[in-house]
Amino acid sequence: MTNQHFKELFHRYEHNPILTSDYWPYPANSVFNPGATLLPSGETLLLVRVEDRRGISHLTAVRSQDGIEKWQIDPQPTLMPHPEQYPEEMWGIEDPRLTWVEELDKYAITYTAYSTSGPLVSLALTKDFRQFERKGAIMPPEDKDAALFPRRFGGRWVLVHRPYSGFPGSRANIWLSYSPDLKHWGDHSVLIEARRGAWWDANKIGLSPQPIETPEGWLLIYHGVRMTPAGCLYRLGLALLDLEAPERVIRRGDEWVFGPDRSYERVGDVGDVVFPCGATVNQASGELRLYYGAADTSIGLAVGRIADVLDWLKTQGR
Repeated sequence: MTNQHFKELFHRYEHNPILTSDYWPYPANSVFNPGATLLPSGETLLLVRVEDRRGISHLTAVRSQDGIEKWQIDPQPTLMPHPEQYPEEMWGIEDPRLTWVEELDKYAITYTAYSTSGPLVSLALTKDFRQFERKGAIMPPEDKDAALFPRRFGGRWVLVHRPYSGFPGSRANIWLSYSPDLKHWGDHSVLIEARRGAWWDANKIGLSPQPIETPEGWLLIYHGVRMTPAGCLYRLGLALLDLEAPERVIRRGDEWVFGPDRSYERVGDVGDVVFPCGATVNQASGELRLYYGAADTSIGLAVGRIADVLDWLKTQGR
């Protein structure tokens, strides 16, 4: 039942989930956590995390004219782990974020490589999602939830990511790092801290889709993880960064804006999870689409409007 006192910013597509392993042209355990982009042709492309029946993940591209149905799925995996050349991919590759980088005339894919020492951030470039230029690991473990901004700031590339030490009592915060060449990274700094106590985003947060440029700033949709007696609960919140200085947080909302509610989000391989790695924006209409993993099992679509999200941050953010 919808709470009538809360204005929903994101509305679920009525025929969710839009993609499940039943659609897949080859055996798969689950499909979830897709990166997303709009291609020059107008098609929507999702780069989907596919977990095989061993438990190892790879990435597969799917395309749709309307971004909702009639998905054309690559008949074989699009990007597979390559542990012989990239040993950090020993246990799979996961959770891609996609950024079109005009300077490079390529898409940057930041993804989690699962190494024997834990997850870390890797980078690949592509023009067409068929041929890939792997750059390898760009952050050591444990690190994930990364995306590249689409342009340089002060001559340097900027990466959003989520390192985690694992020390008792430590928190998993969102960080920024800077690079002159997409290989050597430094000037690491905390961007947004996980709160403490009973908050929905206490102790562990991370970037969800890639940063979204708006007239008022970079929109950051992030996930918070609340530990409950029944397990982890993943929900989404909002923040806004300065357009020219992304290390400056203009506003951050206190309340979560989207969380697991439907049965396909609450029951699955990992229950009570909504986890978008990709978003698209229709520049003409202002429509914002979130493509999210539901319970680590299937893919859902939620739709909002950039103007409504920014208005919410003006009134609810601080």
